[in-house]
Amino acid sequence: MKISIITVSYNSEETIEDTITSVLGQTHQNLEYIIIDGASKDGTMDIVNRYADKISTVLSEPDKGIYDAMNKGVQAATGDIIGILNSDDFYADKHVIADIANKIHNDNTEACYADLVYVDREEVEKVVRKWEAGAYELGAFRKGWMPPHPTFFLSKKAYSDHGTYNLELRSAADYELMLRMLHKHEMKVTYLPRIITKMRTGGQSNISLSNRIKANKEDRRAWKINGLKPGPLTLYRKPLSKISQYFKK
Repeated sequence: MKISIITVSYNSEETIEDTITSVLGQTHQNLEYIIIDGASKDGTMDIVNRYADKISTVLSEPDKGIYDAMNKGVQAATGDIIGILNSDDFYADKHVIADIANKIHNDNTEACYADLVYVDREEVEKVVRKWEAGAYELGAFRKGWMPPHPTFFLSKKAYSDHGTYNLELRSAADYELMLRMLHKHEMKVTYLPRIITKMRTGGQSNISLSNRIKANKEDRRAWKINGLKPGPLTLYRKPLSKISQYFKK
């Protein structure tokens, strides 16, 4: 099974080397690595170019934002399964992709997700939050559930059949894509119950209360543009469900 990993970056010189080495160090043999950079103005591309001979595709040009960059990566990917690892994040160990590939193969699915931990931006061994996703059940999105996007792997075929990231959404296009694939189209998905991704703190939707409100409005749009109706408490339960993450370390 060929796995494509996409990293999108912009001015990421402080963190991207951790991301790159965590991908290139994977034990899974049939791996395609793609880096889509938004024309960084710092030393990001100097770091990327040091590993260019081991990276399948490198593209650095202006884009319309992170989801536009992800779509470019999806378009370039030739793997059976696609995963996205942002330039602030890195894989927990060298067996992550092999475990994902085996899980998808053994369970005969087109999608897989797992658990992640948020780590301190400077001290990456310090766990700040733990996101245990749990097994998916149809209807879980209406209860405020979603899988961690940095652990989400999806088949190239699913993108071809059901579309890529919706650029109308600025912070919730990842939520909308997973809602569309799993809830609307009821794709078969499997859960790998282990931590595979370490994510540095500082995500855009969690920086401030105003950003959290904006994200909530976009979550609402994600349902509407798919012709779906959330439950009466869905959009309140989604952020509230994350509170327990601070107590799982």
